[in-house]
Amino acid sequence: MESKINYTLVGLFVVLLSAGLIIFAYWLGKYGGQQEYDDYYVYMSESVAGLSNDASVKYRGVEVGTVAHIGLNPNNSEQVELLLKIKHKTPIKTDTTATLKLYGLTGLAYLELAGGKRDSPLLTHTTDEIPVIPSKPSIFALIDESMSDIAGKSALALDKFVRLLSDKNLQYIEATLLQTNLLVKDLNGQLQGFHNLVNNGIVMEKRVTRAFEKVEVASTRVTNMADSLEKNYANVGHNMRLDVQQSLESFNRLLYQLNNLTEDMQRTVQSIEASPSDLIFKRSQPKPGPGEDGYNEK
Repeated sequence: MESKINYTLVGLFVVLLSAGLIIFAYWLGKYGGQQEYDDYYVYMSESVAGLSNDASVKYRGVEVGTVAHIGLNPNNSEQVELLLKIKHKTPIKTDTTATLKLYGLTGLAYLELAGGKRDSPLLTHTTDEIPVIPSKPSIFALIDESMSDIAGKSALALDKFVRLLSDKNLQYIEATLLQTNLLVKDLNGQLQGFHNLVNNGIVMEKRVTRAFEKVEVASTRVTNMADSLEKNYANVGHNMRLDVQQSLESFNRLLYQLNNLTEDMQRTVQSIEASPSDLIFKRSQPKPGPGEDGYNEK
């Protein structure tokens, strides 16, 4: 059977769709454009390849605006000037920074806002100037800068390495290695002599130790002998003192007798001087001496 089309329903659908489009357009015109945006400038010294107009601007991952314009800074050709449209009342602060980031491996870029401590003041607008959000180099810029630095240092190191391995330096190195080999051999010979010296020193040390032991024994013997001499000297000294004392007593008696003899000689000389003739003609009885009968000590 042939399907019958209800033109009334089709017409009603078209009318409702048209009315809906008109209502949506009215709402969009009346309420859609009421979102307020604040303008900010961002100046970047790196390439912004992958970033386009209407690219997203995110604040800690939350979309807060778009990139309205991309161009070179008229005052500095080394910088790219970005005009951002950020939703009104977004807390953009003086320490907020903008960084270029990529969506995975797609190559499309967006701006990421970060920073902004709670106590930091807001970045305010003035009637004459649009505020500037400071930029930070992206991870790709840091990697590129690091790679460039590494490449430069690698090239410099390679150049120095090539100069180090020149024919002249290689000859010097070969001569140095030869001298080192000779020095090692000489040191080995010296070490052998040093070992012998150490061994001799050990033997000498043992001999000195034995000598000290003998000296110690001798010292002990000398000490014992000194003690013995001290004891014997005490006895000898006592005997010598007795002998000296006896000798002194005998010497005192002798001196006494000599004194008496001297007195007698003086009296005799005086008597001869008084009467010299008595020496020839006078006969007298000699006086008794000590120990004889009639001896008078007075």
